[in-house]
Amino acid sequence: MARRGGGGGGQRLPLPLPLLLLPLLLLPPPAADGLFVTDYFTRTPRKLSPFRSFASIELFHFHIPEDTVIAVWNLITFKEQGGTFGDQCPDRSITVYFRSGAPSVINPLHTHFPRDTAVPGSFALTLTWTLPNRTTGVFNVTSPLPGDWFLAAHLPKDEGKISVKGLYEECQYLFQPQLIVQRLVNIAVLYPGHVTEQSMAPHNRSCLYKVFVPSYTSRVLVEVLQCRGAEGCPLWLRVRAKAPPLHNSTTLDCREHTPCQLAQDLPFWQHWYYVLVEKHPGVPGTVSFQVTVHLTDCSRPSLARPPFLPSSASMNMPHSFGSAGGLALGDSPPPTSPNDTKHPVPIPVTSHAGERCWPVRPTLRNELDTFSVHFYIFFGPNVSVPPDRPAVFVINLLPVLDSGGVLNLELRLNVSSLCGENVTVFGCLNHEVPLTSSDNTSVTCETESLAGFLLSVNATASLSRLRIPYPQTGSWYLSLRSLCATEHGFEPCTNVTAEVYLRAYLSPCINDCGIYGQCKLLRTNNYLYAACECKAGWNGWGCTDNAEAFSYGFQLLSTLLLCLSNVMFVPPVAIAVRSHYLLEAAVYIFTMFFSTFYHACDQPGIVVFCIMEYDVLQFCDFLGSLMSVWVTVIAMARLQPIVLYLLGAMLLSMALQMDRHGLWNLLGPSLFALGIMAVAWTARTIRRRHCYPPTWKRWAFYLCPGALIAVAAVLLYAFVETEENYFYIHSIWHLLIAGSVGFLLPPRAKPSRRLGPLPRRKGCGYQLCVNEQEELGLVDPAVASINSICTS
Repeated sequence: MARRGGGGGGQRLPLPLPLLLLPLLLLPPPAADGLFVTDYFTRTPRKLSPFRSFASIELFHFHIPEDTVIAVWNLITFKEQGGTFGDQCPDRSITVYFRSGAPSVINPLHTHFPRDTAVPGSFALTLTWTLPNRTTGVFNVTSPLPGDWFLAAHLPKDEGKISVKGLYEECQYLFQPQLIVQRLVNIAVLYPGHVTEQSMAPHNRSCLYKVFVPSYTSRVLVEVLQCRGAEGCPLWLRVRAKAPPLHNSTTLDCREHTPCQLAQDLPFWQHWYYVLVEKHPGVPGTVSFQVTVHLTDCSRPSLARPPFLPSSASMNMPHSFGSAGGLALGDSPPPTSPNDTKHPVPIPVTSHAGERCWPVRPTLRNELDTFSVHFYIFFGPNVSVPPDRPAVFVINLLPVLDSGGVLNLELRLNVSSLCGENVTVFGCLNHEVPLTSSDNTSVTCETESLAGFLLSVNATASLSRLRIPYPQTGSWYLSLRSLCATEHGFEPCTNVTAEVYLRAYLSPCINDCGIYGQCKLLRTNNYLYAACECKAGWNGWGCTDNAEAFSYGFQLLSTLLLCLSNVMFVPPVAIAVRSHYLLEAAVYIFTMFFSTFYHACDQPGIVVFCIMEYDVLQFCDFLGSLMSVWVTVIAMARLQPIVLYLLGAMLLSMALQMDRHGLWNLLGPSLFALGIMAVAWTARTIRRRHCYPPTWKRWAFYLCPGALIAVAAVLLYAFVETEENYFYIHSIWHLLIAGSVGFLLPPRAKPSRRLGPLPRRKGCGYQLCVNEQEELGLVDPAVASINSICTS
């Protein structure tokens, strides 16, 4: 699996803090009055990549504290090229995604998701360039949800060009997010069953409170009492879970409703609920009122929460209320003040059909590996669903750790347990609170403030699956109910207990990305997440979208082209053996063998054949290619010391171990070998006072064509190759490189023979006599014996 490094809390090229606070100051003031504290967070800038899959995005993790009334992200983007500002780099749009609780499930290529996959929503923002090498963007969230927030950023998809590393200075697009949060301190805490008196001065607009809702609470009732003002009760009452209320939160106008009561059914368990009492605009004078909260315990529907509890365990509340003057559980109420008094009041008991809750059965967590967790049910995995009540289960996902995988849920109905009845078992998966509807015929998993996922199984479709990529952490509740289908819809069943096989588990990727993908484990800072990287043209979160997939025939053809094109090395091997270049022939055979099997193992589809580990094959292929260039050039220099071959092998192995894809790993040894050849040829030219090789035929029919073929191969490799044409362009590269070796390899050195004098010829500005064998380029001038007398 691959790992990606992440940034910490450092910063690069940050904006000055007063300038960064400017967007926060320009925003409208929060609804509640009080003391605010500002916190500042930043992340190290990281290089963005073109989007291919979620594995190519850059992920940033932030934590927003509780009681935050506004959060502002300052998004800084700048260009770099060769260590300097990239003023000449093209403007490429940058897309940023925001999501609370887990990373965003993004789909910029509009691919198809696998079946039974739920896609959670997220915010998206596209940044455009305002300066040649730098731009900024601002994204603000009023009353954001507290906890973990994730930002994902990427560049648009590119054309897939394969570039040689180090050939030119690449444009880099660096992205750095910065976060400023403004949170309200000393928020007054409401206690269930107590009345809090408040006087709102003329210059005050609102009062903000919060109350903690423990588990097994079916209803939250907020009530404003004895409201007195210049115009009756000119107040708005707003309630919201987890964060201070917004303009679109649940609202009640106290002028139009008497008594002023706002109820929240099925509230989120183990969370704070915020109550905002807001004055109507333009109301003069002081407004006084009382506010109280009632919590209904669903395990005892006829009783509400008692006004006093002996310990924190009874209410299952946190030890810290977040308020400096908060009441500690188990303590007596604080002394009353003129504007803030607390005293117990009678709690109205009302009957609500949906207030009854059923026991929640826990699950056993069994961790097998990273993002590989199975949740076992006690006395399971077969679950009995009685006709008169639901079966409720809880799946606990650990904070941060479990949000980077996929939550899988599977229901399988035992048809034999239905006794011939037309029974359908419905399952509702909800986050942080179980959905127990009072309507026995209801098949929905949503309310005004609650959204869930619906599963159903019956005798016809006995299997149902649900996959949730990057689930939010916390408690997930699964409620199973059995209903019988009739002419008038669904009705409660009688005397039929359905049996369901329940399987819940956490996996890194969907179906392990299938046969056309690879599940990669990625890291940013200390946060781990998994994503699929698809191949062979397949796309999507589970590599199941085959809209652009390669056919089997195309995969077979591309594999054969890349492998069989190495057969072109057979003629150079034959030429080397015939010319007694046995070491060179061995290198060519080594290159042909490992290049063939490396490309057979490197294929993106299912036509793959690996005789060794991929890394070994790749190293041997690269080493063989560079050694072929080295030994060919050394042979052209007519240098026989074996030390040069050993030196080349050791240096090339070192260079490949340092950087296998670097440009100078190919050019460096090649230029060094060419330099040795140039020195050898120049020395012979000066010593013999004529050009080497001496014949124009050798230059015209061998050296020039071989050099042109090699240069054409290098140009194709460096500037033409793309992901789409890789199969045939790289095959042509094999053909050209092998063909150039056949042209450039010098002929066999024959033993010298004494010949008569030759006619005087002119070359390189000299009048000289040459040996016929040397003229043909068949032997080293230093070996041949020249018995003629040369005159100027």
